[in-house]
Amino acid sequence: MTTSTTTNAASDLPPLTRIFPHPAGDTTIDEAYAVERHPHPDRPWVGLCMVASLDGSIAVDGASGGLGNPNDLEVLLTMRRVADVVIVGSGTVSGEGYGTPASGTRVGVVTNSGSVDTSIDLFRSGAGFVITNERATVEGDVEILRVGDDTVDLVAAVARITEIVPGARHVQAEGGATLNGALFDADLVDELQLTVSPMLVGGSGPRVTSGATEATRGFELAHVLTDADHYLFTRWLRHAG
Repeated sequence: MTTSTTTNAASDLPPLTRIFPHPAGDTTIDEAYAVERHPHPDRPWVGLCMVASLDGSIAVDGASGGLGNPNDLEVLLTMRRVADVVIVGSGTVSGEGYGTPASGTRVGVVTNSGSVDTSIDLFRSGAGFVITNERATVEGDVEILRVGDDTVDLVAAVARITEIVPGARHVQAEGGATLNGALFDADLVDELQLTVSPMLVGGSGPRVTSGATEATRGFELAHVLTDADHYLFTRWLRHAG
């Protein structure tokens, strides 16, 4: 296959080639990911963006950064830009060192315990808010969306997220694995943007989902892209049936 020469939004990004859908050809991250999404009648659209190794791990030394490349990072940033709000687990915020998103997107940090460091820049900037249950105690002056008695009710959280971000139509999740598993259990995931890293990492790192009840959900392939670094950038949509 001829290597693509099309450049992405940032001129220093490795060029991308679309493998699927046919015909194959040059593309960009914006063309592939900044597409129209339609919310449900009772809740926003929910997407999930992750990177995983060939042997299924989503972390190296406890963080995802060692698996990605510049194009993978640009996918994440593009999804933040096109989403109305991001949700992420409190452990991921801590482990990945979340700061203030450059896009200005609001970020909901999901926690059952209420134990969140609200002094970090994410919250001090006003971008961050907390999603927790009715009984959790959260220290600091921060916006809170409370859903569920003892544990976070994610179905209610997604449906009521417009109370924090009025008019939200697209919620983008960024992990970690436990939050992903809970979203899967709640049958909320409409779209998965999964980058497959050309690495074997071994170890006992988490999968894309953790703690979910064993079940089957059908997804349809929307696209497969690749670059000169041999990464695969896939996008999957929940099966309409």
